[in-house]
Amino acid sequence: MTRTPRLLATGALCLAALGASAQTLPPPQNVLQLQASGTVEVQQDLLQMTLTTSRDGLDPAAVQAQLKTALDAALAEAKRSAQPGQLDVRTGNFALYPRHNRDGRIGGWTGTAELILEGRDFPRISQSAGRISTMTLGGISFGLSREQRARVEGEAQTQAIERFKAKAADLARGFGFAGYTLREVAVNTNEPGFVPRMRMAAAPEARAGAADQSVPVEPGKSAVTVMVSGSVQLR
Repeated sequence: MTRTPRLLATGALCLAALGASAQTLPPPQNVLQLQASGTVEVQQDLLQMTLTTSRDGLDPAAVQAQLKTALDAALAEAKRSAQPGQLDVRTGNFALYPRHNRDGRIGGWTGTAELILEGRDFPRISQSAGRISTMTLGGISFGLSREQRARVEGEAQTQAIERFKAKAADLARGFGFAGYTLREVAVNTNEPGFVPRMRMAAAPEARAGAADQSVPVEPGKSAVTVMVSGSVQLR
């Protein structure tokens, strides 16, 4: 019983000593914060086409059935040309929304459905979209494939690291030091997603007679940027 106060007192003294020593540590000297970036532009090699359709009616079940019929037909047509990596097919948004009248009551229902075609084979994708008659083109986007992005990120990262090292050496000399050592460093890469190039909407009737007509597409370029930031110890 008599030893407990002594133990508590000893522990308090140790904590106080540690706190005092932490407060007396000198702040880092001659530490420089800097950052550098590398950017590489590359041709977009991934195409995404979004096909849409909408239906209206008083009965939500009937509207949903009409959407399902249109989507099933579009899926069947698109899957005829599907090939992994070249043309991948997936469904997008499928939703029903109530329409309210002036009294605030539900006066009908509107439904929308999407089909997404994506891949690296641009002619295959555009021709497949042109053969689908139950949906209209909702949008076109371009991006980078995983392989293209990985290759370009390596080039941009090399640029950023070399620029970081050169800037650190120049600043060290400018401040009168012979060189530097790395303290900490962080590398961040932007993730360029799909870039929309065209957006259109049309009624289903607008596609009548448009079967077997490919949709014209023209990709652009994406910029991949790698940022290197951190601190160096001047010496």
